[in-house]
Amino acid sequence: MASIRKLPNGRWQAQYRPYPGGKQVTRTTQRKVDAQRWLDEQTTALVTGNYVDPNAGRVSFGDYFERWAARQLWAPGTERAMNLAARSVTFWDVPMRSLVRSHIEAWVKTMQSADRGLGKPQGLAAGTIRTRFNNVRAALRGAVKDRIIAADPSEGVRLPRGRRSDVAMELPTALQVRALLDAADRDFRAFVALCAFAGLRLGEAAAVQVGDIDFSGRTLLVRRQVQRERGGGVEIRSPKYGSERTVYLADGLVTIVKAHIARLSARGAEHWLFHGDNGNPPHQNTVGYWWRKAREAAGSPTIKLHDLRHFYASGLIAAGCDVVTVQRALGHSSATVTLNTYAHLWPTAEDRTRSGASSMLTEVLAEMAYAEIAPSFHEAEQSKPS
Repeated sequence: MASIRKLPNGRWQAQYRPYPGGKQVTRTTQRKVDAQRWLDEQTTALVTGNYVDPNAGRVSFGDYFERWAARQLWAPGTERAMNLAARSVTFWDVPMRSLVRSHIEAWVKTMQSADRGLGKPQGLAAGTIRTRFNNVRAALRGAVKDRIIAADPSEGVRLPRGRRSDVAMELPTALQVRALLDAADRDFRAFVALCAFAGLRLGEAAAVQVGDIDFSGRTLLVRRQVQRERGGGVEIRSPKYGSERTVYLADGLVTIVKAHIARLSARGAEHWLFHGDNGNPPHQNTVGYWWRKAREAAGSPTIKLHDLRHFYASGLIAAGCDVVTVQRALGHSSATVTLNTYAHLWPTAEDRTRSGASSMLTEVLAEMAYAEIAPSFHEAEQSKPS
């Protein structure tokens, strides 16, 4: 039931009860027309199913996030990332109904210009800011669905622009990968090879067992990954969503892995290919130490281990593999992820046109007897670097 009444002080009070037996909601205004407009808005929201109880938004962002997070089915790594993002906000104690776009913009600005203890402002990378923003935004969208707030205050907030993938990506050359293999410790060489020639992520390569490899079929089954726990221990769990896959191995990689397994003291199907502490596979800190040693010895101090995965992807693309083939080989959740990362490596229409015309020209001139054309063409072809 809704009504409007005039108070003794001359102001107007609109009131309604959203649900039978529910608490009455009121608002006082100077003019009757304003009270009527507000009452009409609340009534419309009730009818259309978009009603938000004004009292529900009194809870702070922090309190709502903790209650919302407790209901989510997250992997441990996701839970840590979500908590890190939520606790970095500058509006933890602000009531949800008071949250506006400027709160979100101020937080983003703080992340961009944060002092990280280096003596001068040096904010988070654009990709890190985007990840934290999206994690917090998930909670805000949850609040909209829970009818705590009427709209997502992060909608339309601009984020710092990251570098284009074709500029930011560092692709190792074949010579650099060869130098890294040569410089790696003997027991780490197969690890580097699995990243460079099978595209495995660090955690996936660390979690490979002898039984995951079919030497006769030349395949490797990716079905688990290693994650480092807070106390320094190791957690074994399923790969990232959509990353379970079969990787088809090159003959040379099979040879490298066979030689590595031949040196292992135990060769059962459940034996780890690589070893960390206490009989466990290595976690990222251990692998990071091995990697830094190898890249320094190879004279490539800026190459990251994950760049070997890019090297593998670039090789598949150069060999003519389509998007879906590369997606499945890398274990991406969708072809969109693959394209967003590697679109710049695929030949453009201009490249394909030029290549097609060149093939036709080569075939035609190979049959030509015109001395003034054919010899000069063949000389130009032979002078091209191989």
